[in-house]
Amino acid sequence: MKFTVADLIEQLPHQEPLSLSKLEKGLGLSTKADKEQLRIALTALTRVGVLEEADDGISRVEDEGLIEARLRCSSKGFCFALREDGGEDIYIRDNQLNHAWNGDRVLVRVTREGGRRRSPEGGVQCILQRNTTSLLAQVEQQNDTLVAVPLDDRLLTAINLPAGDSEHLKPATEAVVEVKLDRYPVGQLPPEGHVARSLAVNAGPKADLDLLLTKHGLRELPAAPKASAKAPDLKTRDDLTALPTLLLQLWGSADAPLLPAVSLEPLENGQRLWVHAPAIAERVSFGSALDLFLRDRSEALCVGDSWLPLLPSATTKAAAFKAGTPAAALSVALDLNAEGQLEHFRFCRSTISADGLVDAKALQALADRKPKARTTPAALKGLKDQLPLLEQLIALAQTLRQNRLDQGSIDLDLGIPNLEGLAELAIPEPDERRQGWMVQLDPALSTAGLLREMVLQAHRAFGRHMAALELPAIYAVNAAPEAEALNDVAKAALALEIPLELSADGNASAQELAVAFAASDRSRVLLQQLRDPLKPVSLSTEAGGNTLAGEEQAYAPWCCAALHYADLWNQHLLVLLLSEGKDRPSVRHKTRVDIASDASHGVIDWPLLTASQLSPVEEGLSGTLLNRLNERSRFVSELQGDALAMAQARQAEPLVGQTLNGVISGVQSYGFFVEVPPSHVEGLVHVSSLKDDWYEYRSRQNKLVGRKNRRAYMLGDQVEVTIQKVDVLRHQIDLAVVLPEGYEEFSPDDADAGDGDASSED
Repeated sequence: MKFTVADLIEQLPHQEPLSLSKLEKGLGLSTKADKEQLRIALTALTRVGVLEEADDGISRVEDEGLIEARLRCSSKGFCFALREDGGEDIYIRDNQLNHAWNGDRVLVRVTREGGRRRSPEGGVQCILQRNTTSLLAQVEQQNDTLVAVPLDDRLLTAINLPAGDSEHLKPATEAVVEVKLDRYPVGQLPPEGHVARSLAVNAGPKADLDLLLTKHGLRELPAAPKASAKAPDLKTRDDLTALPTLLLQLWGSADAPLLPAVSLEPLENGQRLWVHAPAIAERVSFGSALDLFLRDRSEALCVGDSWLPLLPSATTKAAAFKAGTPAAALSVALDLNAEGQLEHFRFCRSTISADGLVDAKALQALADRKPKARTTPAALKGLKDQLPLLEQLIALAQTLRQNRLDQGSIDLDLGIPNLEGLAELAIPEPDERRQGWMVQLDPALSTAGLLREMVLQAHRAFGRHMAALELPAIYAVNAAPEAEALNDVAKAALALEIPLELSADGNASAQELAVAFAASDRSRVLLQQLRDPLKPVSLSTEAGGNTLAGEEQAYAPWCCAALHYADLWNQHLLVLLLSEGKDRPSVRHKTRVDIASDASHGVIDWPLLTASQLSPVEEGLSGTLLNRLNERSRFVSELQGDALAMAQARQAEPLVGQTLNGVISGVQSYGFFVEVPPSHVEGLVHVSSLKDDWYEYRSRQNKLVGRKNRRAYMLGDQVEVTIQKVDVLRHQIDLAVVLPEGYEEFSPDDADAGDGDASSED
C-alpha cells in the first residue's frame, strides 16, 4: 500500500471535510488498485470510529478519548503506549494489542484510569503506522511451519515463511536473515514474509555495520532529489572576514556534519561572543523537493566511526567553512557581561573567513604546554597567532559551563567508552539533546565541550528572540525532573549510606544528587540511577524552559542544520526575518527598528512578515512535523545504543571463560547486572546461578540477601565474575559470580532455615 493510516489522517483538516478526489490527490493515488485500497481503509476507519463520511466528504472524528502514542514493548511481554503529548504512559495488556507491534504508532483508548502507583490501562483502537517493515531473524522449523523468529525479542511473534526459504535453516551461530514483511497479522491469520538475504554473523566490522543498518532499516536509504545548491546573496551581508575566527573540529570522518565557527571580541564590561553557522537554509529552498526530503530524513546518523549524512554532498561542500576561504554564514553577536551572563544579542547574514582549525590534539598540546615555554608544539604551530583567542574561548566556556550548572543543568561522567569502531560516536554532539543530561566534558580538553557552551548561548538567544517577536519557531523544551522520581534515587543512595543534604522541604535536587554521587566510591552506578528521572528534550511550537541548557524562557536550535532538520527549519525562519522582515510600520516612518536584535523586543506593534510570507512557514510547522522530528530523535538514540551494545559485546567475546572484576550496576528480583571495565559492558548474573543460598530481593535497599548465609549483593559492590556466554546479536552477556571456596550448594528444601525477618521489601 502506498500510504499509511497516519498519512491518510494527516491529509484531513481538523474542522472541515475533504472530498474523496482531493484526498486521492493528496496521497498521490492514480491507479485503480491504489484507490480501491483507499476505499477499504476508509471503510475500516469509519467502522472503528476514527473517520466519518458524508456527502460533502471525509472528516476526522474529534474524539478526545483516542490518544496518539507509540508502543514500547519488553521481551517479557509488557507493553506501554508512550503518548505523543507527553502524558502518562498507558499499559496495554497483550489481549488489547490488536496485532500492534513494538514501535508502531497507534491510537489508544484508556479503559482504566491510573492510580498513585499504577499506570492507566488501555487498548489499541487503530494502528496508524507500522514501524517494522523488515527485520533480522533466524529461520526455524516449528512443527509443519517454517518461521522466522525475530532477533528483537520485543516483537512478540513469529513470521510464517514459504517452504522455499528452508535453505536458510542453519545453526544460529552461523547466519541470520533479513525478512521482508508481506502481510501483517489480520484476524486469525499470522504474519507472513520472505527471506530477502542472508547475513554473516562473524565476518568482521563491515558485516557488523551491515547487521546494524539492516536492523534499523537504513541499508537502502532513498537518494536525495537532484538539485544544485543555491548560491546565497553575497551583496547584503555583513563583512566579518577581518574578525579572528576559529573552527572547532569534533569528528574526523569525511561525512561528518558541518559545525559552527566562533569568534570573540573584548567589550568594556565583558565580551562579545560570535557564533557563525553555515548558511545552509540559503542553499535549500523552503518547501522544495530537497527540503521535504530532509524533513523526512530529519537527522544525520552516526553509526560508530562513520556517518549517514543528512545533507547531500553537494550542499555540504558548498556550505562548508574552510580556513582562509570566505564563506556565507548566519551569525549572532552575543554580548556577555563579566560573569558570562547574556545581556544583548544581534543576528545577521554574514561573510566570514576562518583563521584556523582547532582539534583535540591542539587542545591537549595547549593544556600540556608550560606557561613560559618558548617553543610551540607541532599541534599548535598552525594556530600560533590564534593561541590568545583560543585561551580566551576556553576561559569563557568554563564560565558559561558553571553558569549552566548553577541553573540546574546536569553533567554526568557517563560518556561512551572509546571502543574500536566507535570513534565518532564517543564524541557528543555540541547541542546534546537526546537525553536529559550532558556528558561531562572539560572545555580545556574537549572541542565538543568547548563548542557546546557557545552553541547553547546562540540557541538561547534565538529562542528568546522568536518568542519576543511572536514568530513561529521550533523550540527545544526540557522540563525539570519530577521530585518524586528524584527522591526515589535519593532513598536508594541513603540505603547505601551515601551522605546527602536534602532541602528544607525534604526533596533532593538533581544537581545536589549529581555532586554527592560524583564524590562517592560508587559514583558510576549511582549516576546511572540518576540518569533515569532526567527527562529528554522534546521539540515544540510553544516556548518553554530548557533545564538541560539552563534556560528558563525559550530555547530554539538553529546552529547545527547539518545535524538536525529542526535547526534547518529555524534557519529558514531566521533568513526570512533578516531578508524580508519589516523594520518600520510603513514607508512614511523614518525611524527603523533593528529587528535583528533584542532592542526590538517590546517595540514592534506591526506585522513583521506578511500573511503570504508566513503562510508556508506556518503550514510547514505542523504537529505531524514535530512528531516526526521527535520520533527520529528517539530512533537515533536507539540506533546509537545498539551500535554501542554491539561493540561492547564484541569486546567481551574473547573474554568468555575468563574471570574479571566488575561492579554491580543494577539489582532486580531475578538477579543483578554487573558492569565490567574498561568497555563498561554489562552482563546478568541470574539468581538461579547463585548456588550457595536462597536469595531474596530487597527493592528499597537495591540488594539481594541470602536467607542462610546473609551474604548480600548490593548496588555498587565490587564482585568477581566469569563471562559464560556472549550473544552479540541480542547484546546479551551471561555472567556467573565466583563463589568462595568451600561453599555448600544450597537446596530449596532448606529455604525455611533462614531468619524470618529476611523477607522481601517492596
